[in-house]
Amino acid sequence: MRKLETKTIVVASHNAGKIREIQDLIGPLGFTAKSAAELNFVEPDETGTTFEENAKIKALASAEASGLPALSDDSGLVIDALGGDPGVYTANWAEKADGTRDFVMAMEKVEAALEKAGASKLEQRTARFVSVLCLAWPDGHTELFRGEVEGAVVWPPRGSQGFGYDPVFQPEGYETTFGEMSAEEKHGWKPGDAEALSHRARAFKIFVETCLEA
Repeated sequence: MRKLETKTIVVASHNAGKIREIQDLIGPLGFTAKSAAELNFVEPDETGTTFEENAKIKALASAEASGLPALSDDSGLVIDALGGDPGVYTANWAEKADGTRDFVMAMEKVEAALEKAGASKLEQRTARFVSVLCLAWPDGHTELFRGEVEGAVVWPPRGSQGFGYDPVFQPEGYETTFGEMSAEEKHGWKPGDAEALSHRARAFKIFVETCLEA
């Protein structure tokens, strides 16, 4: 595993919600970070069929464009009753004809698919959020970190916090959805904490323990 020697990196994302969560996580560690969106980098085509492949595509594109290490995230909602969908195509389910994304529409699509599959009870709607972080260097070296959180898809959506599918995901052991949790509750992890809740925070915990700690 290669250690990260610099405190200046690029957050390889154009997704405002992801950028905010990653900056929340790396900020307390003393990083200076700008996003690919802020730097006006072209958003690469995510042609991979796994979270790992797409995370690499995004991180390498920003590392090459900036000459700095870049940290990307590829994440999605994996629903058992739907054979793992939407999975790596989680964002695609939100795409509209004009190219914008509508996650209210996406959540409705998920609910319609679950109803069609006959998954009406909570125990039939098991799912997990997956996040794969990729740290890439300009020389092409990459490190991957995967975090997952188990839960279930609820309906109707609850809460206006977070982003994406958060209002319909209730993590295991909780009575609230990610959409009802504050940022601190959902992904407020820092070094020394034994546990992290969100998929992104869990992946970040592995990143810190692998690439930052001696």
